[in-house]
Amino acid sequence: MSMELTSPAFDDGDAIPRTYGRREANVNPPLSIDGHPDGTASLAIVVDDPDAMEPAGKVWDHWVVWNVAPGETEIPEDWDPAAAGAVEGSNDFGTTGYGGPDPPDREHSYRFRAYALDATIDLDAGATKADLVSAMQGHVLDQAELHGTYAP
Repeated sequence: MSMELTSPAFDDGDAIPRTYGRREANVNPPLSIDGHPDGTASLAIVVDDPDAMEPAGKVWDHWVVWNVAPGETEIPEDWDPAAAGAVEGSNDFGTTGYGGPDPPDREHSYRFRAYALDATIDLDAGATKADLVSAMQGHVLDQAELHGTYAP
């Protein structure tokens, strides 16, 4: 069985409900992470916007979280990672934590990715997605993706 990432708030490829947008409630949607492999020591979650390349000149990072306990398979709406022992990195809005969809020009596609890791990650809060990707090298056991869209 391979890992699966889903949300009760939207189906893969569908619109992300408005409430999760940066100009709305700006809280993370609920997520379910199922089927991570034996030997998983921690999970990581990354949410980004590859469609931001044209307006921003880069893939825009919305949420970076690591050291999620492997037993934490249901991520609730408006989750507090620190209370669960996880660590959040910086997003491209210049803050630490979740920054919801906020496309400046048109509908964008968002990638929610979960990684099963064979180790915990030794990074300080506020580290970037690039820091996390580098620290995860050689430790990814499996990964899953969920896609959603959001329009201004």
